[in-house]
Amino acid sequence: MKRSEIKRRPLADTVLATLEPEAKEYRELDGNALYLRVRPDGNKSWQLRYKKPDGKWSWLGLGGYGTGAHQLSGSQARQKAAVLREDAVKGGDPLATKRARKTAEAEASSQTFEALAREWYASKRLSWTAGTAVRMIGALELHVFPVFGKRIYREILPMEWMEFLRSMEQKGIIEQTSRVRGMCREIYDLARVTGRATHNPLEGLHKFLLTKPAENYAHVSLDELPALLRAIRTYGTADVRIGLHLLSILACRPSELREARWSEFDLNKALWSIPAERMKRRREHLVPLPTQAVELLRSLQVLTGAYPMLFPGRSDTTKPRSNTVFLMALRRLGYEGRQTGHGFRHIASTILNEHGFDENHIEAQLSHIKQGIAGVYNKAQYLPQRKTMMQWYANYLDGLAAGVVVQGDFSKRA
Repeated sequence: MKRSEIKRRPLADTVLATLEPEAKEYRELDGNALYLRVRPDGNKSWQLRYKKPDGKWSWLGLGGYGTGAHQLSGSQARQKAAVLREDAVKGGDPLATKRARKTAEAEASSQTFEALAREWYASKRLSWTAGTAVRMIGALELHVFPVFGKRIYREILPMEWMEFLRSMEQKGIIEQTSRVRGMCREIYDLARVTGRATHNPLEGLHKFLLTKPAENYAHVSLDELPALLRAIRTYGTADVRIGLHLLSILACRPSELREARWSEFDLNKALWSIPAERMKRRREHLVPLPTQAVELLRSLQVLTGAYPMLFPGRSDTTKPRSNTVFLMALRRLGYEGRQTGHGFRHIASTILNEHGFDENHIEAQLSHIKQGIAGVYNKAQYLPQRKTMMQWYANYLDGLAAGVVVQGDFSKRA
């Protein structure tokens, strides 16, 4: 459309979209000192003509014309121009006001809870395993960001956090609520220690929220253990059955086994080397394999040895199976709320301690690291002793499953 054909103003959307360029740049009035500038190359943008405080006229660019993320339609340009004209009427300089508003918007975007949370996440993720990092940011994106993500974090009141956390409780996700509360409290601690906040609105809220024992560590009593071991040996899905059996023998964390790769195992040497990036404490962990574990792994290798993962996902074999795979299997066996994958670690610790094994060897097997300087310098793996200890433990569990009681004092053997 040629500009000579324009019949009314403000300019209709069809006019704005079809207005043709000319040999020279020109401005076409939309109304109230707002103009559409059209360049010879067809590029269109909005300009406002205004009078500066010194009485001189000037032009102020408002942005390009269009419907993109950083462009203005006709109605958007008119709204923006109206705000700037009001500034001029009040004696201000629209250009200075525009800059101040843009600076304020930029500052506000960096002061949102989401911006602070992502800064906290970036500072912590290197100390987490990949699985932990995914769970942490996932919980924030699912629960917190939709509610508080765009809010200025200093303006969110303790009562708002209380109502939000209670709404999570009402969904029955008590443990997730506690985890989210802990993360958000740490996020505010980051703002406080860096001088960007004077108080933490989540401080003390735990006193008024529900609590629940961590089901992650639920485990059966020693009297119930033989029946559980026999139930595991009857589970229908072969790879999951082997996984549960390995968890009971090795006392490793479920995530360490579920995310394991075949490249980490030397079955001839009966050794599993878990790389540091997959360990909770970011240190390589060596796991001696009793003969039962080697046999189980060779059986599993027949099923999944063609893939990089021990337990490859069904839809994507380059990724491990769901993080609930072992938990759901235990539930199907009738042990919901009574036994979890992590609970096998507690069972192993209890049995090995009760049978007189060295505490240092047990803690090394569980990949527990002492706090402070002792934890930094004590890198002893106790591999020979742990190999003996874990072979005894695997034999002991076999005996329980078969109804045979194994006794003995091993305080000086391993």
